[in-house]
Amino acid sequence: MFHVTVLAAGRLKEKYLVQGAAEYLKRLNAHARVDVVEVDDGGFTESLAPSSREKIKEKEGERLLKRLRPNTYLIALDLNGEVRSSEQMADVLNKLALNGRGDITFVIGGSLGLSRGILDRAAMRLSFSKFTFPHQLMRLILLEQIYRWFKINRGEPYHK
Repeated sequence: MFHVTVLAAGRLKEKYLVQGAAEYLKRLNAHARVDVVEVDDGGFTESLAPSSREKIKEKEGERLLKRLRPNTYLIALDLNGEVRSSEQMADVLNKLALNGRGDITFVIGGSLGLSRGILDRAAMRLSFSKFTFPHQLMRLILLEQIYRWFKINRGEPYHK
């Protein structure tokens, strides 16, 4: 059975996001063990200098790296990553399973993105779109997609 971790900078605050995430976590129980691990996102203000923003991003990256299991297959959600379809990502999960790589971590950075350390550690950099999504909403979108990928691999119906 897969062990999937969603490692995220920041906490969900809006009730609708918390409820949506809880719904997909419940649905995913039939397919995998799924954990959500949150780290402090470091907060910032728009007036911070670029060098200060980079320091915040690096410290956030260090907190994220500390929470990674040693042999997990790390997929970083990155605006500059590869864009894949749901079917292609279902195939990625299937191939990982066939290769005995059932421990997968998806990492979502905070408002400033992911640090170089996280991006360098990632086995895959995945972009959901060229659009920029709030990192809290991205968590809900990711959980829905993980659920969809499992449904695709089982040949079970799911809305398109």
